[in-house]
Amino acid sequence: MTAEIERYGRLSIILHWVTLALLIGVYACIELREMYPRGSEPREVLKMWHFMLGLTVFFLVWVRLTARLLGSTPPIVPAAPKWQLMIANIVELALYALMIVLPLLGWLTLSADGDAIPFFGLELPALVGENKPLAERMEEIHKTLATIGYFLIGLHGAAALFHHYVQRDNTLKRMMSIH
Repeated sequence: MTAEIERYGRLSIILHWVTLALLIGVYACIELREMYPRGSEPREVLKMWHFMLGLTVFFLVWVRLTARLLGSTPPIVPAAPKWQLMIANIVELALYALMIVLPLLGWLTLSADGDAIPFFGLELPALVGENKPLAERMEEIHKTLATIGYFLIGLHGAAALFHHYVQRDNTLKRMMSIH
């Protein structure tokens, strides 16, 4: 009989926290750009970092999904009610969807705007030809979903803290240790 695992695997834990750091960077860059006038160098640098970090999230999410599918999910102890697990699964699915869809929308927006798609010294190919109305629509959807992302990330973090401090289960601990 094998012992049940208590924590996610090392790779999943590292990818989880690296993704959080990247998302903080993505959101910080786009928010901080507002401190600078349009067309100024600091604003353009922050936008470039927003694009590059967002695309890094996009590429990393595929590694995360693979690690998730190949790895094991440790049980929550004591077990959470089914309704909490259902909500957790929906939020997790939505977060993964946003980590795929938001960068793609950003890439589509830049492409349709006719802008370069910077990625750490490389220029990624355009996904579509120049189309300003499409760019405006994609940017609008991108911004709306990014706002939803704030809520989902906050909900995910609050739920982890609720489980740790109120329910006193191992939900947060499963993602904390990489020894």
